[in-house]
Amino acid sequence: MGFIAFLKTQFIVHLLIGFVFVVSGLIINFIQLCTLVLWPVNKQLYRRVNCRLAYSLWSQLVMLLEWWSGTECTLFSDEATVNTFGKEHVIIILNHNFEIDFLCGWTMTERFGVLGSSKVLAKRELLYVPLIGWTWYFLEIVFCKRKWEEDRDTVIEGLKRLADYPEYMWFLLYCEGTRFTETKHRISMEVAESKGLPKLKYHLLPRTKGFTTAVQCLRGTVSAVYDVTLNFRGNKNPSLLGILYGKKYEADMCVRRFPLEDIPQDEKEAANWLHKLYQEKDALQEMYNQEGIFPGQQFKPPRRPWTLLNFLFWATVLLSPLFTFGFGVFASGSPLLILAFLGLVGAASFGVRRLIGVTEIEKGSSYGNQEFKKKE
Repeated sequence: MGFIAFLKTQFIVHLLIGFVFVVSGLIINFIQLCTLVLWPVNKQLYRRVNCRLAYSLWSQLVMLLEWWSGTECTLFSDEATVNTFGKEHVIIILNHNFEIDFLCGWTMTERFGVLGSSKVLAKRELLYVPLIGWTWYFLEIVFCKRKWEEDRDTVIEGLKRLADYPEYMWFLLYCEGTRFTETKHRISMEVAESKGLPKLKYHLLPRTKGFTTAVQCLRGTVSAVYDVTLNFRGNKNPSLLGILYGKKYEADMCVRRFPLEDIPQDEKEAANWLHKLYQEKDALQEMYNQEGIFPGQQFKPPRRPWTLLNFLFWATVLLSPLFTFGFGVFASGSPLLILAFLGLVGAASFGVRRLIGVTEIEKGSSYGNQEFKKKE
């Protein structure tokens, strides 16, 4: 094991990375709070500033994937589709099977210049998660309780506000509503059978309300829907902790572009279109499992240096005073100060671990274990 590989496995290094992310995130959240004064004066300037502030935070996680772990992401698509990336507003549909599927999506948005302006339809619980939810709030992310009767007006209003967004945005939808587990899949397929819908092998039954509402509200703003099917070579099941330990993965993403005008305007027909799309996604997963490859040309967009430079900037700004402070504490010889410092380190470690826990499948929400039995 080389020295760099050894460093990637050390807890103290992980703690320092977490410290940089958390403290820089709190600073960024404070700056975002200050930018609220821009909203009534110049809404579009507020949005552009917050896109760049969000980029400064999210790109640290992308740096871990691209530069720290060296994970490779390969696109399977066609040249015409790839040439549209980062040049139009789109809705992204991504399967929700892995702990780091969002991170693979983010690395693609970064490479095509839309990381800071990327959007998602997120569960409301995330609004209260420090850094993640707080940053999303200032980005006008649409939050929902995943109860359509309560969400309808909030979602429609949030989506319509994005109609004049000044930066190209990729709006991510996890149409399955929750991350795939065997239990959720079994219950989901029971619902599919009761509704006379074809059963899926690798996906949960898609929730159609969010998709049809997003298409209706963003029609005229969004140009296309990108369907993305993600897999990892060697049947790997990567985690954010694995990325933090420097484990390298190989992600394959099959991307298909559907012009928005090809999607029916009628809600029921659009819902049927989505169900058909998931049957096609299931067939793509089956092909990948059998052949180890998706159809289409292979593209490997080059990683950009900005994520690394951004992290190095924050590390320089924040770690220098930390080391100076820590040295001063231990040099003082005061047991009280030393214990207080160690307690602070322990609290920081706990906080970082809780943030990582948000992505873990086994600690995900129970949504889908019973809710699939309810009507949409």
